[in-house]
Amino acid sequence: MEKKRNTISSFMEKYYLHFNAAAMVDAAKAYEKHLEEGGKMMITLAGAMSTAEMGKILAEMIRQGKVDIISCTGANLEEDIMNLVAHNSYKRVPNYRDLSPQEEWDLLENGFNRVTDTCIPEEEAFRRLQKHIFHQWKSAQDKGERYLPHEFMYKMLLSGDLEQYYEIDPKDSWMLAAAERNLPIICPGWEDSTMGNIFASYCIKGQLNPSTMKSGIEYMTYLSDWYIKNSGGKGVGFFQIGGGIAGDFPICVVPMLYQDMEMETIPFWSYFCQISDSTTSYGSYSGAVPNEKITWGKLDIHTPKFIIESDATIVAPLIFAWLLDM
Repeated sequence: MEKKRNTISSFMEKYYLHFNAAAMVDAAKAYEKHLEEGGKMMITLAGAMSTAEMGKILAEMIRQGKVDIISCTGANLEEDIMNLVAHNSYKRVPNYRDLSPQEEWDLLENGFNRVTDTCIPEEEAFRRLQKHIFHQWKSAQDKGERYLPHEFMYKMLLSGDLEQYYEIDPKDSWMLAAAERNLPIICPGWEDSTMGNIFASYCIKGQLNPSTMKSGIEYMTYLSDWYIKNSGGKGVGFFQIGGGIAGDFPICVVPMLYQDMEMETIPFWSYFCQISDSTTSYGSYSGAVPNEKITWGKLDIHTPKFIIESDATIVAPLIFAWLLDM
């Protein structure tokens, strides 16, 4: 018997029948089928999805077990927590396309860093977190311990030190939901983030050692171990939001295990979907069609493959709503 769907998912099923809308529904149905058959799913977050408040629905995906591992940029790792502790001080600029260089400079002078139509308040966001994350870094170093970037973030969140600052409902923070579940996270290129820059500044000042922070190579070994243990049966799917290193880094674990570790029976990724507005062009990996990934040993001929060429801030919440039966 066909499943009776709730409001958003039934609306999608009735009206999203062609082109990118149809691809979105097809991808949602295949994601749902993948989970129902016992598969696991990685979600990758590029761009500014945390500042776009994707946590409002991604946190529920985590709580309901619809995602098993996340790969994200350092910006997405920290910006969800910044939104958690400084939301009331964010500034929205709906006319951002019309800003002059002087108006942009004025935002900087007033402590606002702009991400499209949203300005992150430097003092309330970055600096409010800085003393607490430094405490975690220094405490680990003093004990001779080393951790991955997300593990330090989890320690800070679970310590309760930030609760005094909460300015949104904590159930809307995907990082808090992930910390409470101890969800595996891959954060390649973490150094390219505000917290990465702050960590580097402490190293330059001699207050911290670079070795206190585990590296990107250690993230790959961490992912390799996880993939080997979780790719049996239906396998692991790959749901990519945007492009860049958040997707490029983890998808390579399969050819690395197959080619470099000579694990010839390692399964390919068993589902692939990318939401992106990047166009196919000369050398553009983010805009490459999924079939190109077959030639790199990442996807199988039979892997269900979807490309949705649209705005991820529109598409991802709709697909998640489908999966959550909203």
